[in-house]
Amino acid sequence: MSKGLPKRSEDYSAWYNELVKRADLAENSAVRGCMVIKPYGFAIWEKMQQTLDRMFKETGHVNAYFPLFVPKSLFEAEEKNAEGFAKECALVTHYRLKADPDNKGKLMVDPEAKLEEELVVRPTSEAIIWSTYKNWIQSYRDLPLLINQWANVVRWEMRTRLFLRTAEFLWQEGHTAHSTQEEAMEETVKMLGVYAEFAEKFLALPVIKGVKTPNERFAGALETFCIEAMMQDGKALQAGTSHFLGQNFAKAFDVKFAGKDGALDYVWGTSWGVSTRLMGALIMAHSDDNGLVLPPKLAPHQVVIVPIVFGDNNEALFKKCEEIKKALQSAGISVLLDARDTHKPGWKFSEYELKGVPVRLAIGNRDLENNQIELARRDTLSKTSVPIEGLAERILALLDEIQENIFQKALNFRTMNTKKVDDYETFKKELDENPGFILAHWDGSPETEEKIKNETKATIRCIPLDREEENGFCMVSGKPSAGRVVFARAY
Repeated sequence: MSKGLPKRSEDYSAWYNELVKRADLAENSAVRGCMVIKPYGFAIWEKMQQTLDRMFKETGHVNAYFPLFVPKSLFEAEEKNAEGFAKECALVTHYRLKADPDNKGKLMVDPEAKLEEELVVRPTSEAIIWSTYKNWIQSYRDLPLLINQWANVVRWEMRTRLFLRTAEFLWQEGHTAHSTQEEAMEETVKMLGVYAEFAEKFLALPVIKGVKTPNERFAGALETFCIEAMMQDGKALQAGTSHFLGQNFAKAFDVKFAGKDGALDYVWGTSWGVSTRLMGALIMAHSDDNGLVLPPKLAPHQVVIVPIVFGDNNEALFKKCEEIKKALQSAGISVLLDARDTHKPGWKFSEYELKGVPVRLAIGNRDLENNQIELARRDTLSKTSVPIEGLAERILALLDEIQENIFQKALNFRTMNTKKVDDYETFKKELDENPGFILAHWDGSPETEEKIKNETKATIRCIPLDREEENGFCMVSGKPSAGRVVFARAY
C-alpha cells in the first residue's frame, strides 16, 4: 500500500491533512466546514469517550441530555457568554420549507413558518442547562448537582481543519452546581486533574496544567483552567478546559437554593469540556512519516496478526492464528486477524503501519515449524522473532512499554523545545526559528498581552499551576513580574 504522505518536516499541515484522510480517520463532508468521522476514527473516539465516561462516573457525575436548540432570549441572559459566542452562532428562524413555484424541484423558506422566537444552535449549553437547573434546584438537599452531557455543538468557524476546528464537532460538557464557592472551585480543579490524567495515561500526551489570563478566559467564567500540550511542530494545543463560573449563570437564570438556615442564595457553578480536537492532538503529537502512532490504550486494535501464506496447504497455519488470537483476547488484548486473500502481506504491513496498530504479528509455515512468530513494534519500527509460548504475557508487558515509550518521547520533545527567554527580541527570534514553549516574564496587563499577540501571533497559553515564584521584569514593558508564563503559537 503506497502511503504517499508528505514529509512531516517539510509541510506539517499537508502531512497532517493527508494522514487523517489516508489513515481512514475522517474526511470533509458535503457541508462546508463539517466532517465525516469514518469508522476507524470513530473507534478511537469511542475509546476516548468510554474511558472519560468511566472517569467522570468514578467522580460522582451522571449523564443527561439537553436540547440542541436554545431560545435566543435564554442565550442572551448571560451577557458575556452571549457576546463571546455571538460571531460563531447559527440561528434557526423558520421551521418549514415549501416548494418554490417559480423554480420546479427547488425549495424555499415558507414565510408563514417564521418562529415566534429565533433559536440558537448550541455553541455551548450553559444557557439551556442553567435555565433547566432553576427547576431542579430548590434547597441545599438538591446540591451538588453533577451532570455531564455527550453531545454535538455548532460553532460557525471560517477556517476549518479536520478534528482541530470544524463547524460541528463532538464533545462532552460537564455542568455542575454547588452550595459554596469553595466546593465549586474544588470541582473545577478536580476535573482539570481528570483531564490531565486522561491525557497523560491514555493519550500518552504530557500536559501543563494552568490557569488562563483574563483575556483568554471562557466567556462568562471567573476563572478558566486548562491543560496545554505541545505538538511536533512546536505549536501548542489546548487539550481541555475547566471553568469556575462563580454565580454568574445562577444570577442570570435566577437559580437559588435554600440553605440549612432557610436563607436563599445563588448556587455556584462550573463547566468543563473536551472534544474531538483530542483526535487532532493524538495524531499530531505522536505520528510520523509512515503514518499514525497510536498509544495502545486507545488503539482500536492493539495487535494485528498477518498469516504469511504460500501455496494451498495452510490449514494448520490458520488454525494456529486463531489459537493465538483467542489466547490474546482471553488476556484482554484487542486483536485483529487479517486472513484476507485479496491483499498480499506486504500491503497489509504497510496498511497497519499507516493506521498505527501498536503490535504486528506475522507468521508463516516455517515459523510454525519453529514454534515462533515475528513481532513488530509500531513505535520503534523494530521487529524480532519470539516464541509463541508465553506470547500473551509478553505482549501485555510490551503494550505497557510502548505506551510509556510514546509518552516519554513526547515529554522529551517538549523538554527540548521549552526555553526560558528574558528579552523581547530573543523571544521573537525563538518563535520563528525554534518553535515551542517559551517561559517568559509578563507584567500581568492585558495591554502587554495583546501587544505580544498582535506582533508575534503568540499567546499566553497558561500561567502554570506549579510555576516557581521568580521575581523578574516583563520582557516588553520592563515592569515587575512574579513569575514566568507559557507563551506559544497555537492551534
